[in-house]
Amino acid sequence: MSMRHTTKARRGAAAAALVAGLALAVAGCGSGDGDDGKKPDDGSPQKPTASEEEGREQEPAADSSKSIGQMKGPGGVEVRLHSAVRDSGGFVTVSGTLTNRGSGYFYALNWSSKEQELAKSRSSLSGASLIDKSGKKRYLVLRDTDGLCLCTTGLSGIKPNESRPVFAQFPAPPKDVKEVDFQIPTMPSVSIELSG
Repeated sequence: MSMRHTTKARRGAAAAALVAGLALAVAGCGSGDGDDGKKPDDGSPQKPTASEEEGREQEPAADSSKSIGQMKGPGGVEVRLHSAVRDSGGFVTVSGTLTNRGSGYFYALNWSSKEQELAKSRSSLSGASLIDKSGKKRYLVLRDTDGLCLCTTGLSGIKPNESRPVFAQFPAPPKDVKEVDFQIPTMPSVSIELSG
């Protein structure tokens, strides 16, 4: 065999080895199951990751076994309040359960704030307020930078005997204020005790 044919054979073998090495390197970067690390979509809901959970604003869980107050409104609607917790961040979160005891569907259209800034928060608790009688101050529901209330939204089409958890966040009254009145438009107010 001439020197020329030997050199060509060596180059060909080196090129084949290089291609094989690159193929193995690329295959090693994948998940090993040939689907680019994605699981098949079988239609079942996927559990969010911890980082996704942190970024999601969630309604505080209410302990439905205890009650600090109850409100009854027109059409058989009831709101049972479970907690009013003062947070170290300077706000109060009021949590409860709304139940439609009436015979028709309930829409919380009259419960929304009439403020222009909260126009996006329809069918919500954005019209709720806390009243500090001793300090003669009214505390309105907090809102975010997008103009949405820090409260339960989407309170529409609630069927008879259906219940939904509700919450609303307010600026905290001074530390010495232990009791406030909680108000929702169209419903009588109720005195509640602040904890925390």
